[in-house]
Amino acid sequence: MASTIQKSTLQFLKDIRDNNNREWFAENKALYQAAHENVKNFQAALLDKMSEHDEIESHKLFRIYRDVRFSKNKTPYKSSFSGSFVRATKFRRGGYYFHIEPGNTFMAGGFWKPNAPDMKRIRTEIARDAEEYRAILNDPTFKQSFGMIEGDQVKTAPKGFSKEDPNIDLLRYKQHIVIHRFKDSEIFKADFADKINAYFKDMRPFLDYMTSVLTTDENGVPIE
Repeated sequence: MASTIQKSTLQFLKDIRDNNNREWFAENKALYQAAHENVKNFQAALLDKMSEHDEIESHKLFRIYRDVRFSKNKTPYKSSFSGSFVRATKFRRGGYYFHIEPGNTFMAGGFWKPNAPDMKRIRTEIARDAEEYRAILNDPTFKQSFGMIEGDQVKTAPKGFSKEDPNIDLLRYKQHIVIHRFKDSEIFKADFADKINAYFKDMRPFLDYMTSVLTTDENGVPIE
């Protein structure tokens, strides 16, 4: 079972990007199946590494077929492979994600689409005291691995919060995501899964902080 990404897998993604139609895909389905199996094995190897430092409840490899029902882009296939990992139980919040695409390979994690109660709880905690969160974001290891958190933001201030709040830069975020991007030349290296796993480990203070916030009320009392 190959646990490294093969050059043929990235070549398939380049080819499907340039030939994004059902006829080409049908004629070259064996190439897709080989590439899909390669990424599936890579994810399994990555899961083994992650299980040494976190509890993973489930994982998923996303389909290459695009849902075009509500999209202006009607091409039937993605030109990427991606997968996710869900942390176990409500006491381990946040998730992990990897994305393999020519010129756009990255790993990410955090809170992609927090529901309204979770988003309000996060913002309430940040407005109350953001010192601990800022210490995590400014930690040298975190900054070297991810730079700064990313995600969509509101333009001024979220409802119920003042645009004059000293933590408005953090309160504007509708998502709290960390990302590390890779060059294509890094993808085929034998240590690629180790690198992604290491960056996932570097996320833990961020995930643990958010978990602490989301599993307690505003008084710090655990939520049943």
